[in-house]
Amino acid sequence: MLKINCPFCGPRTEDEFTCGGQSHIARPVTPAEVSDQQWADYLYNRINPKGVHYERWRHTFGCRQWFNVARDTVSHEIYAVYQMGEPKPSITEKGV
Repeated sequence: MLKINCPFCGPRTEDEFTCGGQSHIARPVTPAEVSDQQWADYLYNRINPKGVHYERWRHTFGCRQWFNVARDTVSHEIYAVYQMGEPKPSITEKGV
């Protein structure tokens, strides 16, 4: 089980959280001008890397706040936890 350090409540077990998928996805600036394929890519297509992945998480059974997590998809090691709106940290598989 993962232990996630909520930036608002502190360390908690994974069962208090809900993963919201890939983070840092930019909405098209002018949605009416993008093609159907570009819109479908924005809505549905996500990366599924082996290694460091940047995800959104919600402390569902706590403060109910959203935040970002940089996590290794192989080892499940959490490299960084940071608030929404903060820039994505530069991380390698060996750590920051």
